[in-house]
Amino acid sequence: MRLDTAAVKRGCRNSEIATFHQLCRAELDQFRNAARAEGSLTVGCTQEAPLFSDEAGERAERIDFVNVRETAGWSTGGAQAGPKMAALLAATAEPAPDFPLVNLSSEGVILIYGRDESAVEAGRLLADHLDVTVMITGAVQIAPPAVTSFPIVKGTIRNAKGYFGAFELVIDDYAALRPSSRDTLIFETSRDGATSRCDLVLDLSGGPPLFPAHDLRDGYLRADPRDPAAMLRAVLKARDLVGSFDKPKYINFAAELCAHSRSKLTGCHRCLDLCPTSAITPDGDHVRISAEICAGCGQCAAACPTGAASYALPPADTLLHKLRAMLLTYRDAGGSGAIVLFHDGQHGSALIDALARHGDGLPANVLPLAVNEVTQVGLEAIAAAFAYGTAAVRFLLRAKPLHDIAGLSQTLAMADAILSGLGFSGRRVSTIETDDPDALGEALRGIEPAPTVQHPATFRTVGKRPDLLRFALSELHRVAPAPTDVIALPEGAPLGAISVNVDGCTLCLSCVSVCPTGALLDDPERPSLKFVEDACVQCGLCESTCPEKVITLKPQIDFRAARARTQIIKEEEPALCIRCNKPFGVKSTIDKIAAKLEGRHWMFPAGDKRLDAIRMCADCRVITMSEQQFDPFAGVPERAPSRTTDDYLRERESKG
Repeated sequence: MRLDTAAVKRGCRNSEIATFHQLCRAELDQFRNAARAEGSLTVGCTQEAPLFSDEAGERAERIDFVNVRETAGWSTGGAQAGPKMAALLAATAEPAPDFPLVNLSSEGVILIYGRDESAVEAGRLLADHLDVTVMITGAVQIAPPAVTSFPIVKGTIRNAKGYFGAFELVIDDYAALRPSSRDTLIFETSRDGATSRCDLVLDLSGGPPLFPAHDLRDGYLRADPRDPAAMLRAVLKARDLVGSFDKPKYINFAAELCAHSRSKLTGCHRCLDLCPTSAITPDGDHVRISAEICAGCGQCAAACPTGAASYALPPADTLLHKLRAMLLTYRDAGGSGAIVLFHDGQHGSALIDALARHGDGLPANVLPLAVNEVTQVGLEAIAAAFAYGTAAVRFLLRAKPLHDIAGLSQTLAMADAILSGLGFSGRRVSTIETDDPDALGEALRGIEPAPTVQHPATFRTVGKRPDLLRFALSELHRVAPAPTDVIALPEGAPLGAISVNVDGCTLCLSCVSVCPTGALLDDPERPSLKFVEDACVQCGLCESTCPEKVITLKPQIDFRAARARTQIIKEEEPALCIRCNKPFGVKSTIDKIAAKLEGRHWMFPAGDKRLDAIRMCADCRVITMSEQQFDPFAGVPERAPSRTTDDYLRERESKG
């Protein structure tokens, strides 16, 4: 491949650039010398990363490896790929913080769940490696084994929960095997509701999977019993799942920021709706995320409006730093019309590699950015990419994704509405769903050229996702071709305002008490309801709490909200206690109550001084009633005595 060293140096101005022909072989001493020097080191090769790591030894500074061959050099546009190489090197050099780990352990207790002799055969293959129990479901004729080397039972799994190392199954029609079985397996009397606990589950039943998004549930292996090769692969995988394992803790969760529930009313439930593995469950006013079950799709973090759930692999601000380094370096190196391609490592990298080796490779203006999961990318990353000067953004997905991508679809719908409203014409954001490298290349080459911003943003910020989103959107608005102040967003967007029917509002302020972000405020001096749009996350708690049902959500983005004053939705004159002059309520409400009670209720005859108590604060009302020696039960109309069965019988006899 051709190396445009001049372009790389223009983009990576503060770095020392050196090129080689056989750095991993004949010129390996050059790498050893570079590894002994102080400072960070980036190597434009991933194929020989193990060799370079061994040769570097115990180096204090990190070594970053980036693939500039399959992603840039091996392409029909490789001669123009110098700016892209500089961009890839710059993005890789951005440091990423360490992420926490979750430890899972397995003692090798496995339940093999099947419907025929294939389950027993799988048990035989695993008996020398794991603690095996085989469970047969359905009425089948299976010959009993000559030697009982592992338990065989029957049953049907009614419910399954848990994770690798801690599965719990509820089983109906459970029965142990009779040791006296002759030509076919015979079981004892069955019972329902039995419980089984195990570390692993091998499902060979051929029925529906026991878990949602079963491919993402560690420790749950499933294969078609009619496919011997698939069954053997599952058996071999299960055999190695003994011991202690570490998996990333993908989501950091701050319960105090969660807007899920207040006063037993449900507010935000975006993460619950999006989680494909059911790792998220309600837990009082907030939710709980099981790190053991979480598969790391990141849709909860991308959709969380408050930042309670944040992705750790990498954090949102680190991803923005990589985007910034990539796009600004690409522009400095002379590149134009950049297209950012988000892809994962397992599917996307393999597809890009195949396109480079057997096809035309990626176009020179397509900048691939590998992430753990494409669905982790939120609106803040898309807004920042366009603010930094990209012409288009594409997300590379499988033809049939492993899990639902509803969260990503919602993010793209919001991004499309914002970009269109700001004057970015054409199809700027979309997905490419394919398993065919040639189809990927064709889709990328078919992207219509689009103008980029004339003076791209250069901001670099850190913090939680909501803060990143606000800043990225404000910068996008600043550099947009046709900045518009207010843009309507799709339903469910985490940005917006509220609409209040002020005529029906009684200023009870129940909405203020439940608002988790302080978007709704009151005034300690007088009855009023205030609103801060920049703080609203559209959780809906105010709407569900309002007793008069006069509040509705209004998803939108108002770019003036961050600078706008607090909006007064409704303000009224306070009701002053007629005895101590202390404000204690809303004057219009007290007047309505007094008007409804005067002369219409036995306790408040027309013109009676008792009505004054309605216009007093709680303390003065008690004092006044005590001074007047008012007995609230004195004037209660006498209630007719209750009629009993004896009364009805006597009445019937008297008539009879």
